Amino acid sequence: MKTQKKVGLAGLLGGLANGLFGGGAGLFLVPLYTRWAGMEDRRAFATSVGAVLALSLVSAAVYLLEGELPLGQALPYGVGGFLGGVLAGRLLGKASPLLLRRAFGGLLLAGGVKALFFP
Repeated sequence: MKTQKKVGLAGLLGGLANGLFGGGAGLFLVPLYTRWAGMEDRRAFATSVGAVLALSLVSAAVYLLEGELPLGQALPYGVGGFLGGVLAGRLLGKASPLLLRRAFGGLLLAGGVKALFFP
C-alpha cells in the first residue's frame, strides 16, 4: 500500500478514536506513522499533533452542534493545553527519540491501567 494511503488510513483510525473517545488519536497515529508508514519519530510526533488538532476541531464542532460541549467548562483546559503544547513543541527538538518513545509508551501503559482498573 502506498504511503499516502497508509497515512490517510491512519488518519481515519485517529478520527474514529477522537470522535468516539473524545481524544486518543495520537495513540493510533504515532505508531502507524512510524512503523507502518515509515515516518521518522520526531516527524511522526509533530505530524500527529497537527492531525489531532484538525480531528479535535471536527469532533468539537460535532459535539457543539449536538449540544454536548460545555464551552465554559472546556475553556480552562484549552488554555492549559495551549500552554502545554507550546512547551512540548519547544522540548520536542531537544528530546531524544528513545526518550520520546519511552515517555509515549509510559503514557499508553498508564492510560491502559487506569481504563482497565479505575473507571
